[in-house]
Amino acid sequence: MPRVKRGVTTHRRHKKVLALTKGHRATKHSLYRRAHESMLKSLSYAYAHRRERKGDMRRLWISRVNAASRANGLTYSQFINGLSRSGIEINRKILADMAVREPEAFASLVTIARDKLQG
Repeated sequence: MPRVKRGVTTHRRHKKVLALTKGHRATKHSLYRRAHESMLKSLSYAYAHRRERKGDMRRLWISRVNAASRANGLTYSQFINGLSRSGIEINRKILADMAVREPEAFASLVTIARDKLQG
């Protein structure tokens, strides 16, 4: 049975880790052991923050809708309450997009919500 040298496999694995840690500071991108630690940490951060980004985006949409609805004379909670009472089911992402790109359409939604709150 021939002798198996595993240097090629190890070298390839090390190169892969060092490529993933390109851009990290100090020895975290050049020394394998430090790079491997840094890679594991960065991949776990990336996984967690992909989920966190969903909440960040929702907060951004809510703040945009709040600013646009306040400009039209309603608070965010009053606006959302009026929309739900009038049976309009538009998610916050679309509302934020309307507030930025189509202010006239958003203003008409605000008047519908205001009418439903008063009436």
